[in-house]
Amino acid sequence: MSKIRFKARLSPKLNPRLVKSVSLIVGSATALSALSGCASVASVDAAPDAANPLCAEMMVVLPEAIGDAERRPTTSQATSAWGDPSQVVLRCGVEVPGPTTDPCVSVNDVDWIAREDPSSSIWTLTTYGRIPATEVVLDPNVIPSSTVLATLSDAAQRIPASGACVSVDKDFDL
Repeated sequence: MSKIRFKARLSPKLNPRLVKSVSLIVGSATALSALSGCASVASVDAAPDAANPLCAEMMVVLPEAIGDAERRPTTSQATSAWGDPSQVVLRCGVEVPGPTTDPCVSVNDVDWIAREDPSSSIWTLTTYGRIPATEVVLDPNVIPSSTVLATLSDAAQRIPASGACVSVDKDFDL
């Protein structure tokens, strides 16, 4: 691990308490940079409504792991990723889905619309009846969607439900 060296020179005219505070902040930032240097950062684009305060409420209670996949830092607000390479990617603040004929599954009182990309078998699951909406992208051949949705449902419930799926497809295979 490479060390980051930073030497701050502050004016002697500054308040001594301020100098001490700045020194503590610089020291903490240096230590944090050194620690985060071990984890790769996942590049995830922010959703249009990522600044919604309800996204922040959800983000602070996200789990540190989903199955064996550990959470890692991302490049954008209201996003998260688990696994390296990413097995699960979450974005809060995506476009709220309207009525659809896509399958809807309910996991721990959270409704999710499931869409599968036929060319890649990658699934995009989007909360239904919650504003802002949350999107989870995963490959069910790598990590079971049932594990992912069960693990994320507590956090997703931080965004209050304002609607629900009319029909939940109980035959849809998670």
